[in-house]
Amino acid sequence: MLDAFTRHPRSVDETYGEHMAVAWSFAVPMLLGGAACFVHGIFPFLFETTGSRCVKTLYTRIANRGRQRGAKAAGAEMPNWAAFDAVI
Repeated sequence: MLDAFTRHPRSVDETYGEHMAVAWSFAVPMLLGGAACFVHGIFPFLFETTGSRCVKTLYTRIANRGRQRGAKAAGAEMPNWAAFDAVI
């Protein structure tokens, strides 16, 4: 039973506690970004770029995290954000 809680964290070289902290450090901005998008849907003049910034920031964090562990990105390169014109 314990293996179910530790198998995945071990596979990314983290303890259970470290993995929880990292997961939550992604969850909080995702929740806040989602809430901002929800409010933006009702009041389009609020949080005009918050969702886009959240996506860009989290993508950059997760892509760099893999590189820091020495893992190669699966054939993907960092996107050219200057060409990224979508705004959420």
